[in-house]
Amino acid sequence: MHLYVALLGGPMEEGLMGEGHEIVMVVAPDPVEAKARARAKWHGVGRGHVDAVQRIETVDGYGVSLEPVAEGDGPDQSEIVSFN
Repeated sequence: MHLYVALLGGPMEEGLMGEGHEIVMVVAPDPVEAKARARAKWHGVGRGHVDAVQRIETVDGYGVSLEPVAEGDGPDQSEIVSFN
């Protein structure tokens, strides 16, 4: 299993022009399955699509590894920090 980051796109709310985007992370055995799992996480209106998917193995010189700790797609335990 590998960690992937995906850029999702899809329609915006009624009356708005353009496309909304979300970035999600998924764990999957390959890019094809990562794309399917990412699409399932779209929270916008209408049907979302995957614009891009990238396997993540290192970040800023640090290796990324995965370790199972829970069943399924449970709630994220990561802290969200907003700078706005």
